[in-house]
Amino acid sequence: QVQLVESGGGLVQAGGSLRLSCAASGRTFNNYAMGWFRQAPGKEREFVAAILWSGGNTDYADSVKGRFTISRDNAKNTVYLQMNSLKPEDTAVYYCAAVRLRVGVPLASNRYDYWGQGTQVTVSS
Repeated sequence: QVQLVESGGGLVQAGGSLRLSCAASGRTFNNYAMGWFRQAPGKEREFVAAILWSGGNTDYADSVKGRFTISRDNAKNTVYLQMNSLKPEDTAVYYCAAVRLRVGVPLASNRYDYWGQGTQVTVSS
């Protein structure tokens, strides 16, 4: 089992920045690819970003490319999502997810086995 706990959400004005963190425990963190997803009210959960176990490969949704950066610190068992130039349409609950995988960067939510409880991000206009 892997336990994931997100933090860092909050209320920010459009154009501002937030940094989300996801702390993992329970298994060897560097065996897992990590992803961030989000879900806005009335919408389906969508992919935001993902990172290879080593940090050597990342992928992003088109809607966040150039604004968000995913990174990880395997020594701290933590993955981060730096969000810059935030827009009102980025408002959602953000979830981190993990899958035991050392090849590839999954984009589909059904590829992930473990999920955090989510953290709310609200961007005001």
